[in-house]
Amino acid sequence: MDNKELVKYIDHTILSPDSKIEDIKNVCNEAIEHGFKGVCINPFYVEETAKQLENTSVKTISVIGFPLGSSKTKIKLEETRQALEDGAHEIDVVANIGQIKDHKWDKIKHEIEEIYNTVSSHNGLLKVIIETGYLTDEEKEKTAESCLKAGADYIKTCTGFGPGQATVDDISLLHRIGGNKMKVKASGKIRTYEQALELIKAGASRIGASKSVEIIKNRH
Repeated sequence: MDNKELVKYIDHTILSPDSKIEDIKNVCNEAIEHGFKGVCINPFYVEETAKQLENTSVKTISVIGFPLGSSKTKIKLEETRQALEDGAHEIDVVANIGQIKDHKWDKIKHEIEEIYNTVSSHNGLLKVIIETGYLTDEEKEKTAESCLKAGADYIKTCTGFGPGQATVDDISLLHRIGGNKMKVKASGKIRTYEQALELIKAGASRIGASKSVEIIKNRH
């Protein structure tokens, strides 16, 4: 896979709490220059990002319930609606990790279903971040099954703020459950071209990375 193909997998990401508007604009310019799939930002910057990316093929992506996932569903829904109104094309929502650990699969499914209905009504895509670093393999499987039943377009490994990182084993597991109905986004400590390629080979359809430019420039 060459860089022209790889860039179409990458969501160029800037989620640091100290990011300034100049940083957001720089990331948008990099995404346009290199042809990345999207720019993933915090909700506050959705409107500005959508403006910067207007009339380009680069998607505006907002995180919701980030990074802990512990907001109530109605708060996540309101945050989602606002992001969509501000111009987001895709929503990356953090699942309720505490409920996953409590094995409340019906509640997980219900929350994702409600958010999915809101996102799909705006013709958007929903990705669910499950923070794999906190979960057992069985919990990853059960959560993936709940997300699949709820209609999620993607399941995503990590926020980048938790203890985990994207691994080939996790991508393979999630891809096996999602099949051709729910795709997988690999995110969390992805820093090299070779790493990104291995994750794609394992089944990732999207790569979330803040080191996107370094990844494509430092191919060995």
